[in-house]
Amino acid sequence: MARKGRAAILPNNIILLQNLVKRDPESYKEEFLQQYSHYESLRDIFMMNGMAQSAAAAAATTTSSNGIPDDSANRVETNSVGINGNASVGELVELIGFISQVCSCFPVQTANFTNELRQLLLEHHKTLPFELKEKILTSLTMLRNKGVISAEQLIQTLFPLLIAYSLQGNSLGLNSHAKELRRLIYNNLVTLLKNSNLGSKNQKLNKSTQAICFNLLDQPDSQGIWAAKLTRELWRRGIWDDSRTVEIMTQAALHNDAKIALSGIMFFLDADREREETFEENSDDDDDSVNVDALKHRLEINKKTGKRAKKLKNAINTVKKRNHTKGQANQNFLNFSAIHLLRDPQGFTERLFKEHLGGNKRNNKFDMEQKISIMQLLSRLIGTHKLTVLGIYTYFLKYLTPKQTDVTKIMAASAQACHELVPPETLQVLVRKIADEFVSDGVANEVAAAGLNTIREICSRAPLAIEETLLQDLIEYKQSKAKGVNMAAKSLLALYRDIAPEMLKRKDRGKTATLDLLEKQRNGKDKSDKSSRDVRLQFGADHGVQGIQGLELLAQWKRDHATDEQNDETEAANWEVDNDGNSDGEDVDGAWVTVESDKEYNVASSNEDSDLELSEDDEDEKPKEKLATAAEAFQELAATRILTPADFAKLRELQTEENVLQQMGHSTRDQHGNNRNEEIIDAAGLVGPVKYKQTREERIAKIMEGREGREKFGSRKGKREGGHSTTNREKQRKKNFVMMIHKRSVTGKQKMSLRDKQKVLRAHITKQKKRGH
Repeated sequence: MARKGRAAILPNNIILLQNLVKRDPESYKEEFLQQYSHYESLRDIFMMNGMAQSAAAAAATTTSSNGIPDDSANRVETNSVGINGNASVGELVELIGFISQVCSCFPVQTANFTNELRQLLLEHHKTLPFELKEKILTSLTMLRNKGVISAEQLIQTLFPLLIAYSLQGNSLGLNSHAKELRRLIYNNLVTLLKNSNLGSKNQKLNKSTQAICFNLLDQPDSQGIWAAKLTRELWRRGIWDDSRTVEIMTQAALHNDAKIALSGIMFFLDADREREETFEENSDDDDDSVNVDALKHRLEINKKTGKRAKKLKNAINTVKKRNHTKGQANQNFLNFSAIHLLRDPQGFTERLFKEHLGGNKRNNKFDMEQKISIMQLLSRLIGTHKLTVLGIYTYFLKYLTPKQTDVTKIMAASAQACHELVPPETLQVLVRKIADEFVSDGVANEVAAAGLNTIREICSRAPLAIEETLLQDLIEYKQSKAKGVNMAAKSLLALYRDIAPEMLKRKDRGKTATLDLLEKQRNGKDKSDKSSRDVRLQFGADHGVQGIQGLELLAQWKRDHATDEQNDETEAANWEVDNDGNSDGEDVDGAWVTVESDKEYNVASSNEDSDLELSEDDEDEKPKEKLATAAEAFQELAATRILTPADFAKLRELQTEENVLQQMGHSTRDQHGNNRNEEIIDAAGLVGPVKYKQTREERIAKIMEGREGREKFGSRKGKREGGHSTTNREKQRKKNFVMMIHKRSVTGKQKMSLRDKQKVLRAHITKQKKRGH
């Protein structure tokens, strides 16, 4: 009886039948076939009605005599649910969901089920109700998870629908729910590609999807916006991280459509930062570790004041943020910057400047804010790869005026585009323009400070970009009473004291720069080569091997700890460094192998100076002096020994500490070894310190920011929790009275007058009322 009763309920209860079929497919095969035949009948009805409605919609798209298009097509689609009936739509939705759940139990009977769903969706998506289209999309995604349909087939189904619902001027009608369907299809695409690349990269699927993106960008209309949007999202998640991905965004940045081009441009400007923020929680912070105690001892921070300790904390946070921006190593994806993965940076930069900022009339499609973004990308490309695009410096000239909107961003971009391979004549015109427009007595202090700081950034990348006469005039602003202008002029003076003291007057060089200049002149006189005797900077001259960035720090550390290294008998353990920085001595396939020889071989040639040939005996006798340039460090360290993984780990630690000291203004590193071209210039920092009256909200926000991490505001006197020692006052209360009777405070109370006792009592009562007692 129970079997008969259940059989009578099953045709009307799809959920119960689905549960029973999953438990025992063979026993309920007849019931499944009955529901499947019902599904086929409803599907054929919808396909026939869909074809009829498509023909009616095509005939109804006529235009009246007054030029207003007829909306009969929209009325036909609106009435589609009425033709088929609400009950039939809901019933078909339930049947599609039921068959999708149990189709793996009957693979032979449902062999054409997925193809039928795809055909129904691709051919009749304009006339199908929204509920039915949403159910079909969800069912296809579920079938992909079950392995019934391949990922390639699902992508070939989703992309045409995404394009169909995003094109303008289509005949989808008012009730098509295009926005909801676009969001659903886009999320399904991202999830599909993410799940397909878990564990290992699915290169076949990635290449086929990237080929579709390339084809979309080849179209003249706005179809390519979805290719750019999808590629940027997958790059942010770390799913696509190769050069083909960057090539897609390169093609998007050069597109004729302004929206697609701007999407590609913003990818190169912000995609790396977005990806770092996405993986910030899972990133390994071992490379960002800073020895805080050593830095405190080095900076002589004590308990008397917290000002320098707070400054140290801010410097450490700044260095960690910079390391995340530069892209420290992450185990989840290949952390290469998009700008570094470009296949042809020079060609891409030239085409980007010519097509978007050239003299063509079609370039008026960008507003000023978008043009500034293009300038920022061009300058970052030129500075990173040291490219030569001379037309951009002339383009900057017409926007370098104090009245220009967002002029600080343009100034930062102009400084970012400078490097030592650009002809000095080109940069001197740019520097002269900035000096004439921004640095004068008739402008505001913030404007003058911004101009001096911009010139300093340009000269730090190309020292020959300024003439000696103009340099002397700008340095005279060090006597200005405005703090921002004073600091900017002194920073320019300090820069040339380090890189080119011969361009300064004798009174401005300083003691250290004068001694270094005399030493260079003395070394030049000892050599027979005439070019060696010329200590002035020359354009195109070879300044020696740059070596490994920051290697001079490691060389100096080796000198300071030379005695410790000689006494260390386990130096071979430096080769056994695992990912966590620990050495465990176990043999691992592909790991570093212990080298028995600890000798340092002298590979310097016999023609070199004798001071570069350091033996083990002479190394102790030579005084510990700081390396001048990275080239000398490369000659001394990298060319005379093999660097171990422990050396590279120590090098990263020293670089982080040096960055902290540089943020606090205590850097001792020579700027000759720094690669400043890849550093992003902060446009807000060019103006310098600006004092203005804060609003009440800003003051409250600053106060609340300083209260973070504090349990209670105010005094904690008498509110200590947990075990602690008693105070002297508490001990006095518990003392024996015989021990306290001779105290002056006790004997004085006995001699108090009545008036004094009344005062003490009233004061006690007032205090108790204030406390709420």
